[in-house]
Amino acid sequence: MATMTIHPEGWKPAKGYANGMVAEGRVLFVGGQIGWTAEQVFEAHDFIGQMRQALGNIAEVVRAAGGEVTDIVRLTWYVTDKTEYLAHQKDIGAAYRDVMGYHFPAMTMVVVSALVEDAAKLEIEATAVLERFPSD
Repeated sequence: MATMTIHPEGWKPAKGYANGMVAEGRVLFVGGQIGWTAEQVFEAHDFIGQMRQALGNIAEVVRAAGGEVTDIVRLTWYVTDKTEYLAHQKDIGAAYRDVMGYHFPAMTMVVVSALVEDAAKLEIEATAVLERFPSD
C-alpha cells in the first residue's frame, strides 16, 4: 500500500512520528492492544517488554488482515506513567524499531490514570490502510 507522509513546509522535523499520512485503500481499525500474549498472559512486567508485545500484537492483527506494518497510518498510545516513558526513550526507540522498523506513522500519546487490565502499563490502538482483503 502506498502511503505519503505529510510534513508542512517550514515545520521542524518530526522525530519518531509523522504529522500526517495520506493513504488510499481499505481501512483496518485495530482495537487497543496491551502487553499480553495471544493467551492473554503478561509475560513481561516492564514497560519495554509490554510495549514490544503490544506492537507485536498490532502487527499480527494487521498481517491477519493481509497487510504489513508499513500499512499502519496511525497509532494512539495510552500510557499510565509518563515518567517511566520519558526515562526509557532510547530503549523505547530500539524496541519500536525491532517491531515496526523505520516506519513512523502519525502518532498520539496520552497519559491516563489507569487501564482496564491492572497489570497493563500501556495500550496502543492502530489504524492501517490495506490494499486488499486477506482472501484477495
